Amino acid sequence: MSDKPEQDDRPEQEPRSAGDRPEDRRITDLGTLKAFGHPLRLKLYRSLYVRRRATASQLAEEVEGAVSLVSYHLRKLAEHGLIEEAPGATRGDGRERWWQPAQQGLSLHRRDFEDAPEKLAAHTAVARAIVDQRTDAYLRYLDEQPAWSPEWQAAADGSDFLLRLTAAELAALSGELRAVIQKYAASGNTAHEAGDDEGRENVALHLYSFPFRT
Repeated sequence: MSDKPEQDDRPEQEPRSAGDRPEDRRITDLGTLKAFGHPLRLKLYRSLYVRRRATASQLAEEVEGAVSLVSYHLRKLAEHGLIEEAPGATRGDGRERWWQPAQQGLSLHRRDFEDAPEKLAAHTAVARAIVDQRTDAYLRYLDEQPAWSPEWQAAADGSDFLLRLTAAELAALSGELRAVIQKYAASGNTAHEAGDDEGRENVALHLYSFPFRT
């Protein structure tokens, strides 16, 4: 880590809010998929998404990596338009960039990569890496669960539902769930931007729906 004197880690001014950024970006090209799917870049993007804006030094502490290496991977994400410099957010001496996601969310769809075996293999590898990352986050919560208050432990959920549906019904169900989640996400973001963060924590909500046969 750097041995430079400590400095204020807050931006000089707030970057544009999430509402000012484009909504979900759908990754459809192999180059961007591979750039995003690098294991360290997946971690960095997730950390940056949670923080909303951060410097390479802050992210390096979080992923326990060298600042120079983290800076390199952040630039690669920026080259593909996945992250961007936060407008007006620089350190007091101007030596370190502040970064933020370039969109409110990302999505991957298998059908966009089915035209070539290499593309399909890359999509599958990235999808598996994302699931592994989410699993690691939940396992970490289970290990740290006793440190959370009884209220948070009661609020957390881990459920498994087995349904008998058609493809159309599953699509409708997924759409309704997304609408409910987006409602709560929007209200939480609005409260955060207004400074109302008392009792508010980062919350991960992972939903998987897929067909299977016995």
